Amino acid sequence: MLITSNRPVGEWGQVFGDAVAATDILDRLLHHSQVITIRGDSYRLRDKRRSGLLQKAAAPIPITSES
Repeated sequence: MLITSNRPVGEWGQVFGDAVAATDILDRLLHHSQVITIRGDSYRLRDKRRSGLLQKAAAPIPITSES
């Protein structure tokens, strides 16, 4: 079985609307499973950026503490 999602596992409680149900579902799905995390833009987003329909996302500004 292959399950894909564009949401991180930590957000599944919000997706299902119930953190306890999401935890139960994840517990059963992830037992004896192999998790592969893919990072980066999808081909669809990459093509939209190349065509000029989307702007490239700005780099996050690092948080620094001043002493």
